[in-house]
Amino acid sequence: MPKSRTCSFCGGSIEPGTGLMYVLRNGQTLWFCSSKCYKNFVKLRRKPDKLEWVRKVKKSLLD
Repeated sequence: MPKSRTCSFCGGSIEPGTGLMYVLRNGQTLWFCSSKCYKNFVKLRRKPDKLEWVRKVKKSLLD
């Protein structure tokens, strides 16, 4: 059975067969649930702790 992954940016779950995998030069693998998370982390270099919608996603996952 394929593994379910978690998003490196927002912490949301990623269903098998979906999402984006990004490999850094040092070999670290990052998984993103959407292009929105990918763009915010890789291209815009934003910190997830400073964005309101990320805090809402993490809070809903904990409830």
